[in-house]
Amino acid sequence: MAPTPLPRQTPPVPACPTATRLGWIGTGVMGRSMVGHLLEAGFAVTLFTRSRAKAEDLLARGARWADSPATVAQASDVVFVMVGNPDDVRACVLGSEGALWTLRSGGILVDHTTSSPELAREIDAAACGRGVWSLDAPVSGGDKGAREGTLTVMVGGDGKALDSLAACMAAVAANVVPCGGPGNGQQTKLVNQITVASGMIGVCEALLYAHAAGLDLETTLRAITPGAAGSWSLSNLAPRIVRGDFAPGFMIEHFVKDMRLVLEECRRRQLSLPGLSLAESLYAGLAAQGWGRLGTQGLVLALAQLAHHPWPKPPPAQLS
Repeated sequence: MAPTPLPRQTPPVPACPTATRLGWIGTGVMGRSMVGHLLEAGFAVTLFTRSRAKAEDLLARGARWADSPATVAQASDVVFVMVGNPDDVRACVLGSEGALWTLRSGGILVDHTTSSPELAREIDAAACGRGVWSLDAPVSGGDKGAREGTLTVMVGGDGKALDSLAACMAAVAANVVPCGGPGNGQQTKLVNQITVASGMIGVCEALLYAHAAGLDLETTLRAITPGAAGSWSLSNLAPRIVRGDFAPGFMIEHFVKDMRLVLEECRRRQLSLPGLSLAESLYAGLAAQGWGRLGTQGLVLALAQLAHHPWPKPPPAQLS
């Protein structure tokens, strides 16, 4: 017999640095900066990540270490998750040592990972059964947005829970958008990734053409970026390509995961997106060559290979 659902606290208590205990699971490229902003805002943070070494700088700044997601949740009123893929989310939230099982009734679970809309709805249902609020809240803005606290957060779930986290969101984001019910934050992020995927092909092909035509690439970017060609990728990633900087703001292997999530949703809906399919195949080829941990701007390397026009600044050996 299923347990009787516990009542959710209505409305959730607004988060504030002096009273709200935060938990954080996953301190990768973006998560590390986001935790740093929360610490700067005065919040107490308990964290867990698979490699403690990646969290040492945050621990030195006052964060507390926990040995498992469950232990993080036990010490927290709000738990944020930002890990690699849906399997990691499932393990961290719903696994035997998952955060959901020890988070108190009335607590809030926020998943910042780009993950499956179906999994987001499953987590929300399980959270409801425990009297816990659940938000799927993937982010966009890359490493730069995370460092500067200017991320966009796309949120699925109850608006009251989101409203109660205003102080937390203000520390890490410039744009927080309620997108509807559970799973809709993830669906909106997948729309974002479709747009980015095809846009990156355009950015990289444009630079490849400019190089082949003998143009000065920095001058070319100054000419085209303010006009109709302008985009976030052109402004932020194209200059990295010109410099030969292929360090990850967002890793290719994670972008391949995101595109495959979209393609899985497309199969469910019998929807064909040929531009996305092309981008996924190009990026998957880079990952297969061992370049999955480059930033997404590494797409120019795949296109240069296809064009038999080697890019003049390949990634450093340590990134390959």
